[in-house]
Amino acid sequence: MDSKQQKQNQHKHHATDNQPEDAHNHKEHQHSEHEDSNEKNNAHNHEHGGFLGENTELYFAIGSGVFWLSGLILSFVGGVPEWLPIGLFIVAFLLGGYFTLLEAIDTIRGGNFEIDFLMLVAAAGAAALGKWQEGALLLFLFSLGHALEAYAMNKARKSVSALADLAPPTAVVKRDGKQLEIPIGDLNIGDIVVVKPNTKIAADGVIVKGNSAVNQAPITGESMPVDKQPIENTALDYELDVLSAENRAFAGTINGSSALEVKVLRKAKDSTLSRLIKLVQDAESQKSPTQLLTDKFQRYFVPAVLLLVFVLLFAFVVIDEPFKDSFYRAMAVLVASSPCALAISTPSAVLAGVARAAKQGVLIKGGRPLEDLGSLNAVAFDKTGILTEGKPKLTNVIPFANIDKDELLATAIAVEKLSDHPLASAIVKGGEAILKGAKVPTAESLEALTARGIKAVIDGKTVHIGNRRLFKE
Repeated sequence: MDSKQQKQNQHKHHATDNQPEDAHNHKEHQHSEHEDSNEKNNAHNHEHGGFLGENTELYFAIGSGVFWLSGLILSFVGGVPEWLPIGLFIVAFLLGGYFTLLEAIDTIRGGNFEIDFLMLVAAAGAAALGKWQEGALLLFLFSLGHALEAYAMNKARKSVSALADLAPPTAVVKRDGKQLEIPIGDLNIGDIVVVKPNTKIAADGVIVKGNSAVNQAPITGESMPVDKQPIENTALDYELDVLSAENRAFAGTINGSSALEVKVLRKAKDSTLSRLIKLVQDAESQKSPTQLLTDKFQRYFVPAVLLLVFVLLFAFVVIDEPFKDSFYRAMAVLVASSPCALAISTPSAVLAGVARAAKQGVLIKGGRPLEDLGSLNAVAFDKTGILTEGKPKLTNVIPFANIDKDELLATAIAVEKLSDHPLASAIVKGGEAILKGAKVPTAESLEALTARGIKAVIDGKTVHIGNRRLFKE
């Protein structure tokens, strides 16, 4: 047991040495910067809300499909007035084209011509030919692709926002001999933060008082809580990255059963959690290579198609035919050239991949990371907590020399029952399953030995349980 515990302690030290080097801050500030970043990096930021809430665009797209399908069905029913299915197609046309029009206006204001604009012109051309059904179908498919992409990205943003909730909104700080509760944004470097048992740590810093086991899984992916102890010289200035694992604390991690005092080394906006959020936000805004290729393609394709259609409108000048025939030919080319599959396929593929991964508990940060997965030959994991449940189990009991295995296990269970350490509960649960109801002695006078183990008294004899460091000392 002591060998296993020592390995886990060694892993703790190793796993926390490499921490994320980037992130951002505090909830409102994070959201505002994130939105600004999206506006700069994405032509379509999908911030179209409405009286139906943030999913108004999706509801409009679904409504467009319902009206289009209703009109299509009625067009095959005898005795139905001709104007009724056409009216339904027009409603579908308007619902499907509303947000597409908003997108097109945004891109045109930015000096670009994208597929949004081409889709609108193609739909208008179909309407001009009296083909309301085809125009409505075109806008329904395009608006549905956009709406689903917007829905997926909104869910991703909410996942990022949930990261910001890992840190508590306030902290208890010692100032002028008093304990004050203040917003974490008001914390200054050098402040002493009091962390109560079973609460979240509010800031990155160094432990100056108290001993406790801290769950760092939300930030570092540690599979086991890390034992924390105060730094020897609390008066010195320290850098968080050079501190040992047992002396440093991260905002958003969860304290164990004992109180701690943490000296703040980083402001909230510079904390590991905040910089981690910024990394996720930046990754979310990255487009996949395929998306970049389609963006580049449409930049030249859309103006080329519009120019061709404009030229075809004047075909009657060269060819002996009425203007009506030239107009019909130009509109036919326009509708046929609308790359609906190109516009919808990439967002749909990204949506399907992200949604499928999310169901399996994997958060993919955007189109680029998703597409990059297809070219991977190997994956390296730096934290066992990523691959395991983080719930230790007793796997083996190896007694030394002639010590009875059952006696050893019963003694360990008696002592560990008094401890609230995760390893202790694993030993108790696993040991009781092995002993199957055998009698366990009663232990008392438990004492924690920081970063080493515990000791207690059984029948007047002192029992030590811990790692190799304890027994070497």
